[in-house]
Amino acid sequence: MKPLLSNGAAAVPTAFFLMTLAASATPPFSSVPEQGRSMVVTQYGIVAAPQFLASQAGARVLEAGGNAVDAAIAANAVMGVVQPYVNGMGGDLFAIVYEAKTGNVYGLNASGWAPAALTIDYLKAHHITKLDPLSVHTITVPGCVAGWDALRSRFGTLPFSKLLAPAIFYAEHGFPLAEKNARYWASKKVMKQPGYAETYIPGGVAPGLGDVFKNPALGESLRQIAAHGRDGFYNGKLTEVMVQFLRAQGGTHTIKDFSDFQPEWVEPISTTYHGWTVFELPPNGQGIAALSMLNIMEHFPLASYGQNSAAALHIMIEAKKLAYADMIHYVGDPRFGPVPVKEMLSKELGAKRAKLIDPDHAACQVLPSEISDRLNAHGSETIYMSAIDKDGNIVSLIQSNYEGYGTGLVAPGAGFSFQDRGALFELTPGKPNSLAGRKRPLHTIIPAFMEKDNLHIGFGIMGGWNQAQAHAQFVSDVVDFGMNVQAALEAPRFSKATFDGCDVQVESRIPAAVRDELTRHGHVLKVVEPFSFSVVGQGEAVMRDTKRQVNFAGSDPRSDGEAIPQSPISF
Repeated sequence: MKPLLSNGAAAVPTAFFLMTLAASATPPFSSVPEQGRSMVVTQYGIVAAPQFLASQAGARVLEAGGNAVDAAIAANAVMGVVQPYVNGMGGDLFAIVYEAKTGNVYGLNASGWAPAALTIDYLKAHHITKLDPLSVHTITVPGCVAGWDALRSRFGTLPFSKLLAPAIFYAEHGFPLAEKNARYWASKKVMKQPGYAETYIPGGVAPGLGDVFKNPALGESLRQIAAHGRDGFYNGKLTEVMVQFLRAQGGTHTIKDFSDFQPEWVEPISTTYHGWTVFELPPNGQGIAALSMLNIMEHFPLASYGQNSAAALHIMIEAKKLAYADMIHYVGDPRFGPVPVKEMLSKELGAKRAKLIDPDHAACQVLPSEISDRLNAHGSETIYMSAIDKDGNIVSLIQSNYEGYGTGLVAPGAGFSFQDRGALFELTPGKPNSLAGRKRPLHTIIPAFMEKDNLHIGFGIMGGWNQAQAHAQFVSDVVDFGMNVQAALEAPRFSKATFDGCDVQVESRIPAAVRDELTRHGHVLKVVEPFSFSVVGQGEAVMRDTKRQVNFAGSDPRSDGEAIPQSPISF
């Protein structure tokens, strides 16, 4: 499968070309003085997930003879058990798969659709003009399990019974909460939602650090999938329980909405950035905004400005505003209307947008004038993970409930909460992201992949609308500043949560002098804690050096995660 590339690169000055060529020639193996962890380096596979039990489960699957896809499914299933406040079977999934033997890059969109009967007219008839994130009407058909099935069927080697065994074990036997687990476990917002407290706050007391939590109901749901595959979720006993529960909450969901759902294999989209090719998934996701940002950033000598300098941060923040303005205006489910992907990825558009950036002043309004609705950044609760095997196959995978536990609604005996992804739909007719039956909403979660010559990197950083801008920052750290993947994940980040205005959030590790200079440029800064998971997200990355047949990985310290290597079978 050949990815869609942008083309028509604009001419650049010779001096700038030579400078950026030198910067891009720097291999991404450089550490930085403040780097807190070393990369994992091995000739065997590695799984990097935001909770160490999940990483370990994936590594054990590799040791049992599985490949990167098998390991990713196993690790993601464990993530749904140990971090249910960010992901699980009630959410959606996207993945990019790099196949080492062919060099092909494949994309999987396993985002669910709205029930067929759920339309704008239906909501109006029921006097609903705005979707409450906790409403049953925000529950789209969860795509996670269908995503597992599609990945396993096409690339996997092991049965679900083996892949889900670690998750079943932790659900039924329990696990002690780690530090971030304990910090984010309880959610006051969904405490009164049917099924939530009974499932996650047993006895009315939230588990804390080191407390052992069990979820036997989730273990049984996983067993249904282990025994029956995708039918165990979309066309079986569990389906009947879910639909009956959702309809009792006032939902329009039917068995057919579940049984008809299929994920979609899609052609990744990409652009080039100083000689690297960066891949994202096409709409209905926000990945195109990351590529648009890079097309704009490429017109400025960021490498000469210095990493996390005021000049470099100013350009990236302004590029974010411009790229997101186009994304929010044009992107929706392409099955319901054309999305101008080719035009949005063009180098010509990147050059035009770059000319709009004033190097000395922040722009507080860049949205197209015809856009009247403004979205804020909700849904920082997601997990990203990546896996690589000894042969160099890479899986870049992201999975989410959207906002924390999603709706917090838990069907009797299911053991997992339903997502609220449908809250992203617009209820004004005629827009790319307007609600319609069997339509997928504009999605925030995005996996990514980048490559140049013998280097191939699967990476991602979660966090609602933070993600595309965080991807661009990661790419810049690797390409412009020669950082290794661990250093790039640890580097301080900014995040602009809104689609207009001059507000921007920055981690406190960005020096005060830099923050003062950004303020003089007109940016309105909110300084957040160092390593702020809730604002700038958390990421993982794996890398293959095909020339030396060696794998590398990094894990963001903003989570309980860890990159864990596979042990040689001879052990």
